[in-house]
Amino acid sequence: MRDAAPQTIYLKDYAPFGYLVDSVHLTFDLAPHATRVTSRIAFRPNPQARDRRFFLHGEGLTLIRAAIDGAGITPEITDGGLTAEAPDAPFVWECEVEIDPGHNTALEGLYMSNGMYCTQCEAEGFRKITYYPDRPDVMSTFSVRINGDLPVLLSNGNPTGRGEGWAEWHDPWPKPAYLFALVAGNLVAQSDSFTTVSGKPVDLNLWVRPGDEHKCAFGMEALKKAMKWDEDTYGREYDLDVFNIVAVDDFNMGAMENKGLNIFNSSCVLASPDTSTDMNFERIEAIIAHEYFHNWTGNRITCRDWFQLCLKEGLTVFRDSQFTADMRSAPVKRISDVIDLRARQFPEDTGPLSHPVRPESFQEINNFYTATVYEKGAEVIGMLKRLVGDSAYAEALDLYFARHDGQACTIEDWLKVFEDVTGRDLGQFKRWYSQSGTPRLSVEEAFEDGTYTLTFTQRTAPTPGQPEKSPQVIPIAVGLLGPNGDEVLPTQVLEMTETTQSFTFEGLAAHPVPSILRDFSAPVILDQLPESADRAFLLAHDTDPFNRWEAGRDLARQCLIDMITKGADPDADYLDGIRRVLRDDQLDPAYRALMLGLPGQSQLAGFLHEAGITPDPMAIWSAVERLKDAQAEALGDLLGELYNSAQVAGPYAPDAAQSGKRALAGAILGLMTRRDGGEQAAAQFAAADNMTLQLSALACLLRAGKGAAQLARFYDQWKADRLVIDKWFMLQITEAAPKDAAQIARALTEHADFTWKTPNRFRAVFGALAGNHAGFHAPSGAAYALLADWLIRLDPLNPQTTARMCSAFQTWKRYDAERQALIGAQLERIASTPDLSRDTAEMISRIRGA
Repeated sequence: MRDAAPQTIYLKDYAPFGYLVDSVHLTFDLAPHATRVTSRIAFRPNPQARDRRFFLHGEGLTLIRAAIDGAGITPEITDGGLTAEAPDAPFVWECEVEIDPGHNTALEGLYMSNGMYCTQCEAEGFRKITYYPDRPDVMSTFSVRINGDLPVLLSNGNPTGRGEGWAEWHDPWPKPAYLFALVAGNLVAQSDSFTTVSGKPVDLNLWVRPGDEHKCAFGMEALKKAMKWDEDTYGREYDLDVFNIVAVDDFNMGAMENKGLNIFNSSCVLASPDTSTDMNFERIEAIIAHEYFHNWTGNRITCRDWFQLCLKEGLTVFRDSQFTADMRSAPVKRISDVIDLRARQFPEDTGPLSHPVRPESFQEINNFYTATVYEKGAEVIGMLKRLVGDSAYAEALDLYFARHDGQACTIEDWLKVFEDVTGRDLGQFKRWYSQSGTPRLSVEEAFEDGTYTLTFTQRTAPTPGQPEKSPQVIPIAVGLLGPNGDEVLPTQVLEMTETTQSFTFEGLAAHPVPSILRDFSAPVILDQLPESADRAFLLAHDTDPFNRWEAGRDLARQCLIDMITKGADPDADYLDGIRRVLRDDQLDPAYRALMLGLPGQSQLAGFLHEAGITPDPMAIWSAVERLKDAQAEALGDLLGELYNSAQVAGPYAPDAAQSGKRALAGAILGLMTRRDGGEQAAAQFAAADNMTLQLSALACLLRAGKGAAQLARFYDQWKADRLVIDKWFMLQITEAAPKDAAQIARALTEHADFTWKTPNRFRAVFGALAGNHAGFHAPSGAAYALLADWLIRLDPLNPQTTARMCSAFQTWKRYDAERQALIGAQLERIASTPDLSRDTAEMISRIRGA
């Protein structure tokens, strides 16, 4: 187990490694508990380095032999690696180690999953395979020979030879060790091909376990769409002869972009209409695109050190969001991204886990694969594009690829290409990378003699390690609407750089209604509090799809807060506005479905906390239930018509048009169930010919306290499909009444199918429990204790998954003293666990505020 009190690593202390690597040759002799890895690595002194100490990372390795230029040596070995005397000249390092992939439950390095050998080397897993300078700025070409008795033997790059029991691969593009990959197993391939824009043929393979072949077609089409889109949009052509994807059940992440050999969590690539929902299909399409786009933004150009993680992840998330917007509905994609940002990243930004997009220090890099690095990092890219314009953005990206291909880069390198293209000084904009926290933007307005003035003030609250904040560059997209709902000023981007700044608009005939922060032009909290009538006006007339949705969401939020704090009745303006939106059949059905959604209960708790009110999770849940009942009542005469109009004729297709209709039908079915007791949901479940319809009907029944028979039938139908059974576990807890959530979760942990060492199954139960806000925070504290029990149990086997699940406790100081005491006791229990992993120890320490 790793040291639970490691040293802190700081960005300011970066220094290049003392040696460059010209080539890496690896030979794997596979055996479940005694794999031999032989390395032959060509080193030469790095003229840019001052420290020539020859230290190679290594963890959990048994060294068999080591040599420099053919002469055997005895290096000094510690838990973290080895040190040896090395010549001040080019030399060849050789070593042979033995590792035990069969007992590698941490799923880092080389491990086994259901008889398959698999690797995960990002961020620091390669050091569990062999001794190596395991850091992203050390790049080299790799040649690999795999010896083993399994039929499929894969690694990075292009195949160079194979025979009975062996295969050889060569990756001609220099890469850091974190991008190394190896897979060996009894696999079958869905194969296809793609011809690049220059006419180069590329072989495509999606490798799966036998029996999963029918779940590959959508993933393959998504890959080809991504390859074509990257050529058309960014001018990026694929650069190897083959592109392989492998589906793996036991995987800590969603997927990994290893050069030419992407390894995917099975849930993120396998799909069929009968086992996958529309949301599964869209997510798979986006993740396949994301990992493919990394070929240039992450692989060909990588990050100098792990502090620059946002360089590859923020940019690639932004690119995959663009792709999904082009493939599907741009407004729906933007709204969905913001919902996710507010649910996951905003709490991170305002709590004990707050950190800048580019952190300044860390103890365990695995803990910084966060929503701040990924999602906020993408928002920063979007702001930069908005500020410089589409043309300059495209020119800067071309320069970035031309200037830095084959390099390990920094945020400074990234921003410099934009400065060189545009002539702008981006020094202040860079604060988005170095300053943590979510800025709050307040606004005042004035109108006199045809001149309208908007005055904005920005403020960012103190965050851990950053008590003082400086003003940031904030692009504020604004439009103005006239009294009749006509747009008197189309969208303009105001560039705010000061703490307080005013902008004027002249020649207006009447006081306008402002539409501020259109398309969510910056990741800030807008504290503009227009009157309910103005929100209703924007809901009815705003030409910006995002702000029209935002107006409805603001009305719903204020309505819920008034219901919680004042005992108010549901707001008539909100209900009337939603009714008018739903009647507008010119609007995208997926957009109308989003309009019916309400703010998340955890988000509402955050609003109340910010207002100085201690949130009561049960009161929040009760208010949400009352408002949903009010929606059902207000829309009662429309529900049948809307549900029928959203039905899809013809064969199932996971495209935007059909998915949007099913999304609207599912939202309407939820309201119908509140009125008919589940009659229509039961009928839909019985007739469903795809997973989207079956699962949405089952969710409605469970939410209504019914559906026991359907739940049993669902299990009997799908018990042989592990990905569908993940849904079965998750849905029972997600839809449970608050008083029952912990009890149901506990019972499910005793189910024979609760394979808790598999990350997907563990998350299906405990991710769902943490997501059931009122159930997780039930007064008894049973959910807190249950989660802590299982985190303590999982930590010795899989520290990464354990540490990430600890974030369920990150908002604990929002709540009342009794809940804080209950959570605090569980945090203390986890923290005092003997031999706690470094990953989990750091997370618990930060959450506790130590």
